[in-house]
Amino acid sequence: MVTHSAPATEGGSRSREELRRRQGLRARTAGRRCAIMLSGLVALALATSGCTAAQPSGSHAVHPSHASTAVPPRHRVSDSHSVQLVVEASGDLLIHSPIFERALVLGGGRHYDFAPFFVAIKPYIQGADLALCHVETPMTPAPPTGYPTFNTPPELATAIRQTGWRACSTAATHSLDQGQTGVDDTIRALDRAGVAHTGTFSSAAAQQTPLIMTVKGVRVAFLAYTELTNGIPSPHPWSVNRANAAQILSDAHRARLDGAQVVIVNIHWGDQYVAQPSSFQLALANTLTRSADITAVVGQHVHIVQPIRILNGKPVVFGEGNLISNQTSACCPTASQDGMIVLLTITVDNRGARVTLIRYVPIWVRHPDFVVLPAGTAWRTDPADAAALRDSYERTVAVVGRGPGIEPIPAHLLPGPPSGRRDACDIPAARMTTRCGPARWNQCSGTEGAVPRSPA
Repeated sequence: MVTHSAPATEGGSRSREELRRRQGLRARTAGRRCAIMLSGLVALALATSGCTAAQPSGSHAVHPSHASTAVPPRHRVSDSHSVQLVVEASGDLLIHSPIFERALVLGGGRHYDFAPFFVAIKPYIQGADLALCHVETPMTPAPPTGYPTFNTPPELATAIRQTGWRACSTAATHSLDQGQTGVDDTIRALDRAGVAHTGTFSSAAAQQTPLIMTVKGVRVAFLAYTELTNGIPSPHPWSVNRANAAQILSDAHRARLDGAQVVIVNIHWGDQYVAQPSSFQLALANTLTRSADITAVVGQHVHIVQPIRILNGKPVVFGEGNLISNQTSACCPTASQDGMIVLLTITVDNRGARVTLIRYVPIWVRHPDFVVLPAGTAWRTDPADAAALRDSYERTVAVVGRGPGIEPIPAHLLPGPPSGRRDACDIPAARMTTRCGPARWNQCSGTEGAVPRSPA
């Protein structure tokens, strides 16, 4: 009899192999589960870290930019992400003698206090993501002087910071009134106050370094130039930026190479007291707006407002008028008491940066206390000057214009709510957000609260 044991041995081997395969499968499955759990924990940790480090969406702080290898290239924005910035720009800070004399009274005779002049417009300045001002006159510790050779107390820089401006252009007609000493002292005053600046410089190296600020994660360059300096020659080639197309285009391109995603160009230009842009303004604006490096152009100098126009698809604010001065119809056009605060909404996404909305606040300088008032709303709480404020608003809107994407604040002079009544749309900062909603924006006429007239 022959016994066939092979089949029994083969069956036992198969059972053992099957057992080993099942044990291996269970081990591999457990390994994969551990890997998945570990990946999830790592992702959660990274997400938590990102949330902790992220800037609050409503933050208006301007921070120095720092290069990092852990972030994407600075000039790129993800396909699914866009950022909106509100950039404010305004007219000449032209400090005539009666203004600094009044500031000395407000400082109790011991120091100069310019901040009260700007209380009524402060919400608009602080409500912007980046607020830019224009310093026309030099600031030095020497005794102050007014027209025609200006010297302003350095305490103006403190008021600039207190009001909410974070950077100022200093290239203007009167930049060289006190020579290079005035340039250096002005820079020193702004530095001490914590205000960034551009347009005048203490060295060639400073002139060649564009001012770039990081706002809500976006790198914004601010460049400033002047058409003239009242015939005063520059102490050095780098003392003040002169307005010529070649230099501006070169500087804008350098700023882009340094990582700027937005480039704002400020120019002190035009013919004094003439509302229509000069041939120089038109030609230069046309050249600059053709450059892919430049996002927007803003300007001052003529002491009255000039139009806002779209050239080559980009905004040009030709003239913002005076923000503060002693000019009135006693010496100058009635419109020299007018000015405007311009609010540019800039959208930055994977297609680049572009201005998507332009709003402006007509302002009027009240005399003799030099308080700067929002003309379209302050008339409701300042009965003594109501007619002058309404006229100022109408003059400014008639020159500056309105249209698709360009609107004054308020959009129209509407009857206000009863005295003392306020709603969300009465608050300038709220208007710059979505609290009112698009449908209500143009219905908001707002009240800024009474600004008491202090003794002259």
